[in-house]
Amino acid sequence: MQNSVTPALRTAVIGTGYLGKFHAQKYAAIDGCTLVAVADANPDTARAIADPLNTRAVSDYRELLGEVDAVSIATPTRTHFEVASAFLAAGVHVLVEKPVTVTPEEAAALVKLAAEKQCVLQVGHLERFNTALRAVEDKIDQPLFIESHRLAPFTPRGADVNVVLDLMIHDIDIILSIVRSDVADIQASGATVISDATDIANARLTFANGCVANVTASRISDKQERRMRLFQKNRYIAVDFLTNQTKVCETTGTASAEEGLPGIHCEDNQLQKGDAILAEISAFCEAIREAKAPLVSGEDGLRALETATRISALLS
Repeated sequence: MQNSVTPALRTAVIGTGYLGKFHAQKYAAIDGCTLVAVADANPDTARAIADPLNTRAVSDYRELLGEVDAVSIATPTRTHFEVASAFLAAGVHVLVEKPVTVTPEEAAALVKLAAEKQCVLQVGHLERFNTALRAVEDKIDQPLFIESHRLAPFTPRGADVNVVLDLMIHDIDIILSIVRSDVADIQASGATVISDATDIANARLTFANGCVANVTASRISDKQERRMRLFQKNRYIAVDFLTNQTKVCETTGTASAEEGLPGIHCEDNQLQKGDAILAEISAFCEAIREAKAPLVSGEDGLRALETATRISALLS
């Protein structure tokens, strides 16, 4: 229940495409939030989202400066820096979809501006809120090898960037948050098949602490797959982001003196899907109210973009 002494957060969504629609619905449903408006350069698109939610539609996001406390930015990546900068400069908290910006330089500028204005800057790496990943987080400890596959059929949505920035960056962000070590070396290969940018890519990341991650992403697959496997001392962890399944195998000691092999215990879990977007936006609002760093910070978005940019440079 909303605390009577805490005013509702005045929120808005900039960009009412596929993801923006869901952001608007969540803000309208969350206690302690008021959806002031949605903004889109196409007024018909904005109205189509605004009307069912009994909120206002505008075609110019700048009309909302001074009227809102927090915004989600779900516009094309090329516009992220311009829009996010305008709101941060006005003291508005920002949740911006991934990738955070086009270039690391732009991302670094947003991080600096958010710090100066004491604003929360959260980046929309949605998989961090996946129930399967959250369920095994306490099992992950100094992985030695990581393997991930993120495959999807082609869709024009997201095709304004290459597959590294479109899909692989999800796994890059997760891996960087898990390994917490500098990337010492990158090897990568890929191919342009349908779009004007790389559509399928593989990257091998070697970290300063010795961990190696082999990351594959494709947006020209005939099926969807979002899996990650982690290997560490005496433990194997598998996460299926699509089906919300996990598998954890651990050694239990020596099975027999004759064989000299360790016993292995495996546990499979099927988790409920949950609502990752609701969890993401709720965490954003909580970070604002409690004046704390968000789960996926601007710095996290910057690190993921820097690594994705390094991979992309090897594919050009």
